[in-house]
Amino acid sequence: MAIDDLLDEHEQSERVRNWLRNNGVGLIGGIALGLAVIFGWQWWHKQRAGQAEQANIAYQEVLQVLAAGDLEKATAAVAKLQAGKVAVYADLAGLRLAQAQVDAGQLEPAISTLKSLKPEASLQSLADLRLARLLIDTGKGEEALKLLGEANDSASLEARGDALVALGKPDQARDLYLQALTGMDVAAPQRRMVELKLTDVGGTVPKPAQST
Repeated sequence: MAIDDLLDEHEQSERVRNWLRNNGVGLIGGIALGLAVIFGWQWWHKQRAGQAEQANIAYQEVLQVLAAGDLEKATAAVAKLQAGKVAVYADLAGLRLAQAQVDAGQLEPAISTLKSLKPEASLQSLADLRLARLLIDTGKGEEALKLLGEANDSASLEARGDALVALGKPDQARDLYLQALTGMDVAAPQRRMVELKLTDVGGTVPKPAQST
């Protein structure tokens, strides 16, 4: 092997050693950081999966307690779920508990249950609508209107109309019932009920062709 070649190899080795001395700490740190991110993600994912499994078990327990008719125990179980990390199970359990409370004639406890929920977007409108109907049934029409705001789906328009009727404002309710019918399918099960409500406040039911 030529001396020049040996010198080149020596120089290359020195360059590698120098580079490692200058950058070795950063390189090792980068590798360590990458491994920490990977293991951190795996740990987080495992934690989330475990929390979801535990929440599902707790939710099934709530259903069993409700089936047994023990509302007091179910209320405690829902509160425990709400303190957990998986909100969707707490929301679903709360909705089921509120319905059971309504069925048992416990309207105020049902209102408290629904107010305690912090539902995700997919359940927000359903929770608000159920709460609004209970508020109307318990003489809190103004609160129901405030809760529903400008919600303009057919179910919310009907509920807003109901609140206005309860507050002695049939003329305003009439417009909302008419809007509800306009956005409602002709074959919708609730359509006949809204038509009756519209008639009760002095409105005229539009022909199906006019309400599509």
